[in-house]
Amino acid sequence: MDKRSKVALYIIGAVIVFMMVAEVTKPKALNWRNSYSAVDKIPLGCYVLFNELNTFSEDEILVSEKSIYEYLKDETFSEPKSLVFINDHINFGKEESEALIQFVEDGNTVFISSTYFYGNVMDTLNVSVQRQYTNIYRKEADTKFTSPSLKANNRIYKDVIENSFFESVDTLRTTILGTITTQNDDEIDETHANFIKIDIGENSGQFILHTNPFAFTNYHLLDDKEDYAATVLSYMPKQQIIWDNNYKSGRKVITSPLRFILSNSALKWAFYISMFGLILFVIFRGKRTQRIIPVINKLENATVDFTKTIGELYYQHGDFSNIIEKKIQYFLEFVRTQYYLETNQFNVSFINKLAAKSNHTNEETKALVDYILFLKSKTDHTERELIELNKKIEHFKRT
Repeated sequence: MDKRSKVALYIIGAVIVFMMVAEVTKPKALNWRNSYSAVDKIPLGCYVLFNELNTFSEDEILVSEKSIYEYLKDETFSEPKSLVFINDHINFGKEESEALIQFVEDGNTVFISSTYFYGNVMDTLNVSVQRQYTNIYRKEADTKFTSPSLKANNRIYKDVIENSFFESVDTLRTTILGTITTQNDDEIDETHANFIKIDIGENSGQFILHTNPFAFTNYHLLDDKEDYAATVLSYMPKQQIIWDNNYKSGRKVITSPLRFILSNSALKWAFYISMFGLILFVIFRGKRTQRIIPVINKLENATVDFTKTIGELYYQHGDFSNIIEKKIQYFLEFVRTQYYLETNQFNVSFINKLAAKSNHTNEETKALVDYILFLKSKTDHTERELIELNKKIEHFKRT
């Protein structure tokens, strides 16, 4: 490789290395994915809120990783609890709705903050939510509390928000705690309820519903709007909180085909033990059976070498008659094994059969047989006769 080629190669290598370093060290783009997960520190995660929840409860924060039906079926509570749901959308099925209603009727509190939530429980509460589909992320929302004493905690959300509100509520058992004011397409202000409380049962159970989950995300809590979120949560009774970490857009889900096995503790450990045992088997069993395979050379045909040596010995001593006799014997043995013919008599019948089976003409075959008979009739032979016999036999075998 010449000098110019080396320089060009070094330059290309340097450029590739530079591009790799630039790709690795460049700042990552901000992730604006809806998450609401307690472990996500992205703008629309709830890491900050989850770590501040102990402000609203004197007890340890409980976390639900299951569907609410499974969680409430497996748990028993001696004291009232507050169950917190925060996500951009929430949908409860029939069994989940019945479990939630029973949970509240037992004297507990359910707090739900979502842009849009629906399902059987909403039908039971006679609540309808309307989402503002026009000018999403553009129309600012003026969120206020109905209590005049909380006026200082009202906030205007100008960005990173989707507006929704309660279109209808059951006025007999619903208390409006807050409102949202936005402009419609005609630039006219519209005010609707976006924060309500619904009393259920005779044990002071209640649903607290809110339509601005963005207020509880890291982005807004660190943007001088923490007072609004804290005021909303202050409407929950001072009791132990259960944080839902299942109904989340950013919930971590195992997408592996082994999801069912890994989600079950017993099956998961059985799988891990089996894989560990298989690895040990491969390591130790492989060492015991895998050995270096020695190279075995092909056996030499000593008979051929011996024959060549004997032939050369006869030839050097000029014993042409002996060699001619051996050549004739080997040829006749070839005829017997190859064409299955008797070689006792060299008559016309023999010649015709040999010609037919060897695919030679009768004249060629007769010439070879006559020459063999001629040599057998003599006692002394010359080198020229040996060479001629060898040519005729080799020609006969090749064609």
